[in-house]
Amino acid sequence: MASISHSSTFPCKTLSVTQPRTQFTSKPATLPTNSVKIAQKTVGKSWVCSRAGEVVRHRPNFRLRAVSDDEWGPEKEEGSAAPVAVAEPEEVEEAKPTEIERLKKALVDSFYGTDRGLKATSETRAEIVELITQLEANNPTPAPTEALTLLNGKWILAYTSFAGLFPLLARGTLPLVKVEEISQTIDSENFTVQNSVQFAGPLATTSFSTNAKFDVRSPKRVQIKFEQGIIGTPQLTDSIEVPENVEFLGQKIDLTPFKGLFTSVQETASSVAKTISSQPPVKFSIPNSNAESWLLTTYLDEELRISRGDAGSVFVLIKEGSSLLTP
Repeated sequence: MASISHSSTFPCKTLSVTQPRTQFTSKPATLPTNSVKIAQKTVGKSWVCSRAGEVVRHRPNFRLRAVSDDEWGPEKEEGSAAPVAVAEPEEVEEAKPTEIERLKKALVDSFYGTDRGLKATSETRAEIVELITQLEANNPTPAPTEALTLLNGKWILAYTSFAGLFPLLARGTLPLVKVEEISQTIDSENFTVQNSVQFAGPLATTSFSTNAKFDVRSPKRVQIKFEQGIIGTPQLTDSIEVPENVEFLGQKIDLTPFKGLFTSVQETASSVAKTISSQPPVKFSIPNSNAESWLLTTYLDEELRISRGDAGSVFVLIKEGSSLLTP
């Protein structure tokens, strides 16, 4: 037993291992750019023990850090502060437009030159129908009448296939007369709708509007009952801007000789402007035979609305203030 105990006991002693001091020269580094360098640091002491004639050496701990030559900078002597790692922010890629955003932009771009649908060719109409169908399939608001806050506000007509509006739009092609805007304003709290058309001419601007009530009939459909029509009081312009020529029935008419006449009319108009503008708008009732209609909203988000009427027509409207209204 004594011999076993004696052989299992082996002497150990602590040896201090000191790293050799690095010799620095002016000779440039031979490592390639962005090579990996090793920052070496001795932790504690190395222990060397002899066990039955065997020497066991525990190597010092090393800390590795991969840096480029530019990040490493000049060589430093032992004992100097270790380089500090700096976390650089990752580059953030610009958000790519979603499929719905891409479809909306393509739809609005297809309206260019159509005059709200009046001048759209059959090819353009087919393209618009295809884009509308794709948007309807991706409708983010499947129950628009349950999201009345989205319906609320003023919507500007951008396109329609409703033939009943074409005679009105055609008036904008007459000399010196322009359809400035066609809009629909929805008050979801009082369940009212106002359709409005604004006209502009060289002497005055005016509007025609209808007031209606609506009832919710389904998650997408509302029933509209028109009650009143209003002809706005003409607002005479302070100055008359006369173009040099106008196009009528394919012929250009020179208006230069009439500028003197327009100047005299302007002087007369300004004298009666206050009188006419002070008059109340003209209101009238709408006959019951034309008083009701329904509207189906097939697409709705914060800035775009697509609706279909009872005659199979389609209406594309853009919320007032939306960037989609910017050419």
